[in-house]
Amino acid sequence: MARKPVSPEADKPAAKPDPRRAVVDALFRLAATQGWDEIELPAIAREAGISLAELRGLFPSKLAILGGLGRILDDAVLAGSSEDLMEESYKERVFDLVMRRLDALAPYKAGLKALMPHLRRQPLALAALGRNSMNSWRYLLASAGIPTEDDLGSVRVRGATLLMARVLDTWLEDDEPELSRTMAKLDRELKTAGQIMARVEDVHRLTAPLRGLARSLCSGVRRTPRRERMSGEESDDYAPAI
Repeated sequence: MARKPVSPEADKPAAKPDPRRAVVDALFRLAATQGWDEIELPAIAREAGISLAELRGLFPSKLAILGGLGRILDDAVLAGSSEDLMEESYKERVFDLVMRRLDALAPYKAGLKALMPHLRRQPLALAALGRNSMNSWRYLLASAGIPTEDDLGSVRVRGATLLMARVLDTWLEDDEPELSRTMAKLDRELKTAGQIMARVEDVHRLTAPLRGLARSLCSGVRRTPRRERMSGEESDDYAPAI
């Protein structure tokens, strides 16, 4: 009897699970049934199937583990493609990005819903959450061909971050399979954002001569070491993001 040929894929060892993702998954499984303050680091390590020393090598704190979710969501959305939407409006492209991010967030919904009341009571966590969310949306918008580095790029990034936060609240309470409430909320928010952005663009065009004059006057200002430090971006390796 002839031996069945073995495909090259069969000779490859099975891919090892990502330990960082295993830890994030473990935290959100625990968060779905326990309060944030009740979740201890050894419990997260046990749930993830690793030692406490391995957990320390991956994340320095629970807040850092929470931040790991943002990278998982970014990777999931960026792995997709927006090429078929490049001829569509910015509104349609952002609609697609938000829904794809929510799809990636779905496995963590129960845990996130349980965590949100705690996060809203933590100003430092919320500040870190917002900062890293902006970094995420800078990449997401760029992936859809939406400018993020021009004069209005930061406005677009901040607007997308705020829009996501507002839609997220509706999504957490939306148990319909079609997510009709979420999509209706997203559509309304996008219309409002479009109207605001149109006014911002009008003001930007009208003030262009003044900005050019200001740049020419300031071009000779010497940058001190302190100014240079202040202009640099802060590290966001362990800042939480949704």
